[in-house]
Amino acid sequence: MDTISRALHHMDRSANEWEHLAPIPFEEFLKILVANPTRVIRNVFQVFHDMVMSHIDIGADEYPDDPESIHFIPYDCRRLFVEGTDHPFFADRLFANRFVGLVEALKRGSLQNKIYVFEGPPGSGKSTFLNNLLLKFENYVNTDAGIRYEAVWRLDRQAFGGFTRHETAVFLDKLSKLLEEHDFSQDELLAAEHALHPGDDYVEIPCPSHDNPLLVIPKQLRRQFFDDLFKNDEMKWRLFTEKEYEWLFRDTPCTICSSLYQALLARLKSPAAVLGMLHARPYRFNRRLGEGVSVFNPGDKPMRNSVFTNEMLQSRINAILKDSNLVKYLFSEYAKTNNGIYSLMDIKGHNTDRLIELHNIVSEGVHKVDDLEENVDSLFLALMNPEDKSNIEGYQSFLDRIEYIKIPYVLDLNTEVEIYRNTFGKHIDHSFLPRVLHNFARIIIASRMDERSFAMHEWIPEPHRYSTFCDFNLQLLKMEIYTGFIPPWLSEEDRKRLTAKRRRQIISEGENEGHRGFSGRDALKIFGEFYSTFARKDKLITMTILIAFFTKVHPELGKQLPNGFLDALRGLYNFTILQEVKESLYYYNEEQISRDVQNYLFAINFEPEVDETCTWTRDKLHISESFFEGIESRLLGANGRDRAQRLAFRKEIQREYAAHTLAQEILFEGKGITATRLYRTLFDKYVFNLKEKALDPFLENVNFRRAIKDFGKEEFKTYDKRIRDDVTFLVNNLCSKFRYTKNGAKEVCIYAIDNDLAKAYGST
Repeated sequence: MDTISRALHHMDRSANEWEHLAPIPFEEFLKILVANPTRVIRNVFQVFHDMVMSHIDIGADEYPDDPESIHFIPYDCRRLFVEGTDHPFFADRLFANRFVGLVEALKRGSLQNKIYVFEGPPGSGKSTFLNNLLLKFENYVNTDAGIRYEAVWRLDRQAFGGFTRHETAVFLDKLSKLLEEHDFSQDELLAAEHALHPGDDYVEIPCPSHDNPLLVIPKQLRRQFFDDLFKNDEMKWRLFTEKEYEWLFRDTPCTICSSLYQALLARLKSPAAVLGMLHARPYRFNRRLGEGVSVFNPGDKPMRNSVFTNEMLQSRINAILKDSNLVKYLFSEYAKTNNGIYSLMDIKGHNTDRLIELHNIVSEGVHKVDDLEENVDSLFLALMNPEDKSNIEGYQSFLDRIEYIKIPYVLDLNTEVEIYRNTFGKHIDHSFLPRVLHNFARIIIASRMDERSFAMHEWIPEPHRYSTFCDFNLQLLKMEIYTGFIPPWLSEEDRKRLTAKRRRQIISEGENEGHRGFSGRDALKIFGEFYSTFARKDKLITMTILIAFFTKVHPELGKQLPNGFLDALRGLYNFTILQEVKESLYYYNEEQISRDVQNYLFAINFEPEVDETCTWTRDKLHISESFFEGIESRLLGANGRDRAQRLAFRKEIQREYAAHTLAQEILFEGKGITATRLYRTLFDKYVFNLKEKALDPFLENVNFRRAIKDFGKEEFKTYDKRIRDDVTFLVNNLCSKFRYTKNGAKEVCIYAIDNDLAKAYGST
């Protein structure tokens, strides 16, 4: 019995937590409004925005100081689409930016009065996306953070002089007939009994359209009302000036609420007395009941009844107002999702008719219910396969009301890899050499991209300059840009030509890609076979194995890729691991590099053959042509041998230093020289070119290769100390900087040496 009592007690405590859900008087509602106006004054579009942004983590722009940055932000959508869901949806960076852009526009009110159709090919995850989105929306609006309030009327019968005995008898007689003629549900009977019992002090009339109680205030009185209600602060200024709050002064309440207001005003002669009968209660969303969120599948048949009423409540309203025509309690199915979300899963079957029916509703914001006009202010969402567009092509005027948002197959390789990890487990990383798993994702994504890109070839008209590690169609480069990464192997000239306008053009092409090639389901099937075939505890999956899978094991898959792509991918891999080996061998005094860069930035302001003391390092410098050549040869690498190129480079650096570094960053912003953008650029160039030559001393030493193979064995102790130190330094750095295992580090070093990668990319 004790356990039973405890269980029931906990039930009571849980119920008490929801006591605040009972309707509260309008005056109490206004106190909540004044205390937290941004939470209370929200329509469905603003709540939808707040829900989405509260579930998204905004990453940092990788290039914040770049004047050509387009703020292509890495949004982390896992809390919105992955965590707490049965079937996760992974939003890549391209789609996440498009989706956030849409949500921001909804909040501002610039994209309302539209139907938002998410279009994508089969297998792109559209249904999963929408189901997860609606799940998080429903959860959010039923919490304090997402709380919405709806209007509820409580008509005090004492204010109307009560009922006569004859009226009560007539009412009960009608009620009895209704109960005999109609098969009401248990809930309806209980509601009727509660609302209609002659002994009750009031009649409760919920707004079927879930209107915000503030809309009951007549439009012509609202500005003065809110001016009196709020102090002269920032919120009041925003309320009266920003577009996102226009709806508060523009929208009207539903026909039922406006009719009730007018009828009560005629009887009570006081707006304040009428509002005294208005209450507010939290708008409870329930997808399964169609309250606030409704989802229709193509096979769902239309409802038999398009008009709904509550005859018992209508009789009670007529009795208390003593008039049967003042207030008609009629509404449609759209009222249940007013101020909520109305969704269509795939535009086919019955959903085609539903979408077409939305035309006038979206255009005018009203829906005819018998002879009444019903306000409909919902967020309309739909899913569509590209081939289903033909179902609505005949309605040209309707197409202007549709906003398409593309959901293609994933084009961001990092997101593609996350899908593999989620499906097969995070442990899959341990079966691959670094970068090989991501290269699998690159192969899958290549099949989804267009072979020719106007934006890419307009930017780099001579792609053969990168032929040793990039494909002719520049798909590998485009994939990096889709992830928000600008590769360091781009030439300085091409890096400068990547303007914000050009980068936006490249990103915008992503909307028209990802509609063919390997679907999400195909990719998982292919990866599953590849992983189960080649994953071994004692041997890592290499790039050689990956290429062989698509060329020898399943050549039919390789044929779906652009010509030469796999060779280019191998070239990029070779180039990348060579850089990693060089980076891991590199050890140079970075303090000295810093002094060299500072001295150089100081010296470029003087003509050669002068002696000066550097302001920043206090080094005494003999500024000569040989001084410049010594540093510029490290800054420019192979190009440092050409005097004309060195002079042009020096002139460009001097111009940048005078115009921006000195004038803006040092004098205006008060930065030290080492905190400036130009210093960091030159420092990175200096380090990069030193690393390029880091491997050179070891290539001629045959003992170096053997020592790598013997690393970790007893034989390794037989090598001289210098080689042992170098090999240990190399392996440890590969492990710590690039996530190699020791065996993987040995394997990739032998691969780089045996394939003579340093020679192959020596002039790159």
